[in-house]
Amino acid sequence: MRKKIAAGNWKMNLLVDEATSLASAITEWYSKQYQGEAEVILAVPAPYLSLVHAIIGGHKGIYLAGQNVHQEASGAYTGENSAAMIAGVGATHCLVGHSERRQYFGEDNALLAKKIDRLLATGLVPIYCIGESLQQREAGQTLEVIRSQLSEGAFHLPADAFGQLIVAYEPVWAIGTGVTATPEQAQEVHAYIRSLIEGQYGPSVAANTSVLYGGSVKPANAAALFAQPDIDGGLVGGASLKAPDFIQIIQAL
Repeated sequence: MRKKIAAGNWKMNLLVDEATSLASAITEWYSKQYQGEAEVILAVPAPYLSLVHAIIGGHKGIYLAGQNVHQEASGAYTGENSAAMIAGVGATHCLVGHSERRQYFGEDNALLAKKIDRLLATGLVPIYCIGESLQQREAGQTLEVIRSQLSEGAFHLPADAFGQLIVAYEPVWAIGTGVTATPEQAQEVHAYIRSLIEGQYGPSVAANTSVLYGGSVKPANAAALFAQPDIDGGLVGGASLKAPDFIQIIQAL
């Protein structure tokens, strides 16, 4: 089902007291003051999953996500976290294919397809991240990159399984740079993503897939981005680390 979603990716930030304060502030505001329909997902560092779940658990509309998962169910993979471990501490979602995982850890579409399979088999909702680099955009390769990442990473799924995914378009050149795709640039790619989904699975699945924008989303530009017809919310990085900023972004939905 297509939903409005504000997802905050904390990345490798915050100490435990800061994480507690941030999660508490967002939860208190959302549960007592927010009147909208947007759902909130907090993607937090693995050591904080249990901590944040204890704060947000039981509050309707706020969900917990892992930032990464290993493709195997268990085994001798020191330092990794399995899907069952993530689910076992209260997470319902997990990021897959974030550009930083692709860039710094060499994760390719074939590996990400296995991670998506593992998450779905465990009952977790994958938030599948796709997006082009600055070099690829300048070379006119944006749509081809999006097509290959989406098709190779997720189009092996049957329609009912794909329908459980959330897709996040995050142009790499706009992540943490302060540079944001214009609403028109973002809408163009979001519309293309939806057209690819429709071509693979039909109009119903395409119409019901939430597609988020990620890339220097902040209070000043959120409303303009979210006003676009194919943008269903944001995967927010730096601005999700400050409760007042993230709250304004939720309100923009």
